Amino acid sequence: QVQLVEYGGGLVQAGGSLRLSCAASGSMFSINAMGWYRQAPGKQRELVARITSGRRTNYADSVKGRFTISRDDVKNTVYLQMNSLKPEDTAVYYCNAELWIAMTREDYWGQGTQVTVSS
Repeated sequence: QVQLVEYGGGLVQAGGSLRLSCAASGSMFSINAMGWYRQAPGKQRELVARITSGRRTNYADSVKGRFTISRDDVKNTVYLQMNSLKPEDTAVYYCNAELWIAMTREDYWGQGTQVTVSS
C-alpha cells in the first residue's frame, strides 16, 4: 500500500510556472517508478512525466523542454516543475506510484490537483 498526497497547482497565466509536489508514504521499497499524469475535461488521462527508482525519466512530447520531474528520496517526494505553461496544460494533475509485486503491476494515485493556465 502506498499513500500519495499532492501539493501545488492553482491558477497561472500563460508563460508562468508552477511546481507540483507529491509526498509518498507506505511500501516505498516496492515502488518502481513515480510519475505525473493529467486529465483535461473530455479527454483521457495521459502520462506527463515519469521517473524510475534509477532516476531515468521520460516525458510526453508536449511538455519536453518545459517540464522537469525530479525526486527526493530522503523526503519521499516527487516534484514536477512546470515552466512556460500554456492554456493547453490546463488539467487535473495526478501523482502516480507504480509498484511491481510478484510480477504484477499495481498503480496508486493521488487525489489530483487542478492546474489552470489562463491565456
